[in-house]
Amino acid sequence: MGFSIAIDGPAGAGKSTIAKRLAEELSLIYVDTGSMYRAMALYFLRFGIDPKDEQAIADACASIDITITYQDGVQCVLLNGENVNGQIRAEEVGSMASNTSVYPCVRTKLTDMQRGLARTSDVVMDGRDIGTCVLPDAQVKIYLTARTAARAKRRYDELLQKGQKADLAQIEADIAERDYRDMHREIAPLRQAEDAVLVDSSDMGIAQVTAVIRGIVEKVQKKGN
Repeated sequence: MGFSIAIDGPAGAGKSTIAKRLAEELSLIYVDTGSMYRAMALYFLRFGIDPKDEQAIADACASIDITITYQDGVQCVLLNGENVNGQIRAEEVGSMASNTSVYPCVRTKLTDMQRGLARTSDVVMDGRDIGTCVLPDAQVKIYLTARTAARAKRRYDELLQKGQKADLAQIEADIAERDYRDMHREIAPLRQAEDAVLVDSSDMGIAQVTAVIRGIVEKVQKKGN
C-alpha cells in the first residue's frame, strides 16, 4: 500500500479544493471520490432512473465504467469514456449522488476502484467515508468541516461567479438536509474516524487550511522515518 491521506467531511467544507492543493504541494495523486459518485449519478439522471428504485440502480451499475485520468495536469473524470467534468457539479447531480450513494451496489463498485488506486500509488483521497471505510489504514486521516452557514455562502459565491442564479437560504437548507442524510444513512454514514484530526475551515482561507493539514502530514511522515 502506498502513502495515503484520507480527507472526510460534509458537503461544502472545501475537501476537494484542499485535497487538490495538498496533492500538488506534496506530489501525490489526487483522487476525487465525490466526482466518481457524481459521474454515476449523472448516468442515472440521463437514463431517468428513479433514485428510490434500488434494483434499477443495481442493474445500471453493470453498464457504468468510471475512470480518472490526467490531461495536461488536469484531472478528468470519464464516464464510459466521456469527459464529464463540466456536467457533474450541477446541484441536481449532487442531490442524486447523495440519494444513490446509500446503495451497496454503488458503494462496492466505487470502493473497489478507489482501493485499487491507493494500493499502487501515493494518494490524497477525499469523500464522506474514506477514513472510516474506504481506506481505514490511511496513514493520515483528516475530518474537514465548517459551519453550515459558511459552507452555504461558499457555494452561493461559487455559483454567482459562474453566472448562475442562486438562493442562499435554499442552498443552506439543501446542505443541512444533505448533512442529515449523509450522517444517518445505514451504509458508511458520514462521521469522524476515531483517529482522524478535526480541522474546522469556517474562518480560514484555502492557504491556511492547506498549511494546517500539511503540518499534520509532515509530523506523521517524520514519525515514520
